[in-house]
Amino acid sequence: MPVEIKDMTFDKVASGPVSVRVYQGADYAKGAPVLLYFHGGAFTQSGLTHCPLAECIAGTGAIVAVPNYNEGGVFPRPLEAGFSIFSYLAKKRAGLGDRKSLLLIGGEEAGGNVAAGVALKARDHFADELDGQVLLSPLLDPFMATPSFRKADAIGMHDRWTDGWNHYLSGGVCHPYAAPSMCSRLSGLAPALIISSEDDPLLDEGLGYAASLRAADVKVQQHVLPAGTGWPTIYSGTPNGAEHWAGVVADQFAGFVHTISTA
Repeated sequence: MPVEIKDMTFDKVASGPVSVRVYQGADYAKGAPVLLYFHGGAFTQSGLTHCPLAECIAGTGAIVAVPNYNEGGVFPRPLEAGFSIFSYLAKKRAGLGDRKSLLLIGGEEAGGNVAAGVALKARDHFADELDGQVLLSPLLDPFMATPSFRKADAIGMHDRWTDGWNHYLSGGVCHPYAAPSMCSRLSGLAPALIISSEDDPLLDEGLGYAASLRAADVKVQQHVLPAGTGWPTIYSGTPNGAEHWAGVVADQFAGFVHTISTA
């Protein structure tokens, strides 16, 4: 499905006006799901840039809003900004979708961390408003000690992630909202879709979080792409190989939406 892209501003967000890039399937149906999607960038990237994953998901007929949420970049500011945007969409939808639209949050890499943190806070404050979370290679573990993480140097990300975590946690706080993999209270969270690949340095922490969610009786849909699809480039700054993973991501998202809409 062709995707239309437009920039807009959410003027009435509690944390202040937010610039947003909206990806919208040109033939989206009434009640199309709305996905609030947080871009990656190792906790340091801000601004609006093209997001291939947002465009891919919008091609399923969804409406995907990618906000400039990371001004400042030190926890809890990105989390609070993300939660304020989510709260605004939960109440007003900002003209996106309609009252029948599912509301989801998601993100890739550091954006997946923020999405998981917002899902935790939404559970605590707006439990009935969040329908699902979409975590694509989420960066969840500040200890960076998993076997798959040790392979990060192969794509030149280890130092970037180390610097990113040091920046994000430089406020001196390691709250569970900042490092969801360390959260011991996961029950009651919205259903999750978690995608990674066999050659993804973030594979193990994504699988570990999926296992923890299941242990807390949270519904999880999980998919691991084979090695060689180019998946890790979604956060390395040189995204390519979309022809190898785009169809899988679209199918997984569409299946996830169908599952939660019929539950």
